Amino acid sequence: MSSTLGIIIGNRDFFPDHLITEARNEVLNIFKNKGLKPIILKDSDTKLGGVETFLEAQKCADLFKSHKDEIEGILVVLPNFGDEKGVADTIRLSGLDVPVLVQATPDDLDKMQPSNRRDAYCGKISVCNNLYQYGIKYSLTKSHVVSLSGNEFDHELNKFISICKVVKGMRRVRIGAVGARPQAFNTVRFSEKILERHGISVTTIDLSEVLGKAKELNDDSKKVKDSMNKISGYGDSTDTPSEKLLQLARLDVVLNDFVETNKLDATAIQCWTSVQENYGCNVCTSMSMMSENMLPSACEVDVTGTLTMYAMQLASNSPSALVDWNNNYDQDEEKCVLFHCGNWAKSFLPDLKISTAPILGSVFGEEKTHGALEGRTPANPLTYGRISTDDNLGKIKCYFGEGELTDDPLNTFGTRAVAKVPKLQKLMQYVCRHGYEHHVVMNASNTGEILNEACGNYLNWETYIHS
Repeated sequence: MSSTLGIIIGNRDFFPDHLITEARNEVLNIFKNKGLKPIILKDSDTKLGGVETFLEAQKCADLFKSHKDEIEGILVVLPNFGDEKGVADTIRLSGLDVPVLVQATPDDLDKMQPSNRRDAYCGKISVCNNLYQYGIKYSLTKSHVVSLSGNEFDHELNKFISICKVVKGMRRVRIGAVGARPQAFNTVRFSEKILERHGISVTTIDLSEVLGKAKELNDDSKKVKDSMNKISGYGDSTDTPSEKLLQLARLDVVLNDFVETNKLDATAIQCWTSVQENYGCNVCTSMSMMSENMLPSACEVDVTGTLTMYAMQLASNSPSALVDWNNNYDQDEEKCVLFHCGNWAKSFLPDLKISTAPILGSVFGEEKTHGALEGRTPANPLTYGRISTDDNLGKIKCYFGEGELTDDPLNTFGTRAVAKVPKLQKLMQYVCRHGYEHHVVMNASNTGEILNEACGNYLNWETYIHS
C-alpha cells in the first residue's frame, strides 16, 4: 500500500555539509525502493535541501501545504544535531496534523573528528523538546539513534507508515448499522455522538428494509446470479440446499448495495433473531465475504466492534474478525477459546464450510440458520483489542495486546480458535473492571504497538496496552 510522507532534513550549519547530502540521497533511495512518495525540498531550494532557518522552514512548510491532501505523515531526518526550531516551525507553519517520526543518525567512534561528527544523539532530544513545547505529537524509534540503512530503520519506517494509515483512516470512518441491536445485548450499546465528534459517522437502515428488498429480487437477475457464484466459490457449500444459497445471494446483493450507495467502510448487522424468523437464513456468509474484502462486518450491531476491526485492518493490511472471549481452555490460565457462530473472514478459516448455527437452530430450527460458517483457525500471530465509547466519561477508550493462536485440540462447532495470551487473568480483570464488551477483535499480526501509538498518542483516546 503506497504512502506519501513529508520529509524534513534537519541541519545545523557548522556541521559537515556532506552529512546532509548523504542523508538526503539515502532517504530518497529508500523511498524509491519501497514505492513511497517523498515530499521534500530540492537541494537547490535551501542549503543542500535541509531546514535550519525560519525562512527555510517557511519554504518547506509551503511545500507541505501544497500537498496537504496527500501527506499522511512527516519523517524528520537528523544527519547532525539539526535545528530544533527549524523542524518545529516547519510543522507548525504547514498546518498539518499528521503523525511525525523523528530519526537521528548515530556517530561512528572512528569518525568523531569535526569533519564527520554528527551529535544527532543530542540534537534529537532538543528537537523533541521543541515539538513538545509546540504541542506537536511525534513518534520515536525504539533505539534513540538508528542508521537510515539497515533492517532496524526499515522496520521503524514500516511501523510508522501503518500508524499513519490508522490515524488517517480512523479520522474519517463511515459505518453502516443494519437493524437494531438484539434485545438481550445491552453490551453493544455505544454513543453515536461521541463517535461523530471524532469523525466517525454511522448510517442506519432498518432490517425490515433489507429483508423486504431481498425478497423482491428475482433469482434470475444478473446481480443474484453473480452473488450466487461468489458464494458457491467462497467455501464448501455442499450441505447447503440450492434454495438457501439463493436466499443468501439475494441478501448479499442488498447488503452490498447498501454499502456501495452510502460509501461505507464497515458494517454492523443484526444477525439474530429477526433474520432467521422473518427471512429464514443466517447472514454470516455475506459478513464473512465483506470482511475478507476489507469491508469489515460485525455481528449483533456491534458498531464499535466493527470500528475496532477497521482499525486493526488498517494497521496490518489484513482482515480482522469479531470474536467472543468465550471459554476457558481446560486448566491453562493463559489460554482461552475464541468463538462466534460464525462469520469470520475466510483468511482465518482454511477449512471454511458454509453450514448452520446449532445454538440458534435449537430455537428456530436449524433449517432457518443456513449461511453460518464453520471452521478452525490454525496457529498464527495474534493481535487482539477493543475500542469502546464510555458514555459515563464522554470519551473513547480502548485496549490492545498481542499473543498467539495455537493448534491446541478443540472439538466444537462454529468459527473457533484457541488463543494464548500472557497474563490472561490480569487482562480479564482489566476488561471486567473497566466495563468492556465481551466482544474482542482478533487479527493475525503483531500490530499492538502500532494501534497503541495511533489511538493513544495521535487520536488521544484512552489506551491500555496489555503486556
